Amino acid sequence: MSCHLALRRTVPSGSIVSDEVAAPVLVVDDETDLIDTLARLLGAQGYRVVTAGTRGEALGIIRERPLGLVICDLRLPDGDGLDVVRATVATPPHTPAIVMTGFPSPTTRRAALEAGAAEYLSKPFPVASLLEAVQKAFRPAAARPPRAAAR
Repeated sequence: MSCHLALRRTVPSGSIVSDEVAAPVLVVDDETDLIDTLARLLGAQGYRVVTAGTRGEALGIIRERPLGLVICDLRLPDGDGLDVVRATVATPPHTPAIVMTGFPSPTTRRAALEAGAAEYLSKPFPVASLLEAVQKAFRPAAARPPRAAAR
């Protein structure tokens, strides 16, 4: 089961959201509670959010519309979340991706970074870590620090 949410909220005082954020953030996870939580959290920060519960659904959304960022679980019920990451970074213009997983390992971290993920977050992660990763992903490429090589 999946849900599509398009949330638009007033940006809280002190939050900075650039015009680049006009393209929505796609959150992909099979846990509907996590999807709802992330959609509310990102919506409260001024981001528009679209959600998918499966790899197939996410790939369809990536083909259909421009996105500003993709946040994807590594393990999805119908396949590998890295397929979503690869499709995301291969779709012009380059869209950054953040991988999250409840089963972290050096191997999956390396695979995620090699697939093109900008960040790798282990569940559960602090809200501040997610928001920092999202803000970093929306910085212009020239302002981003170089990504460390996968180890």
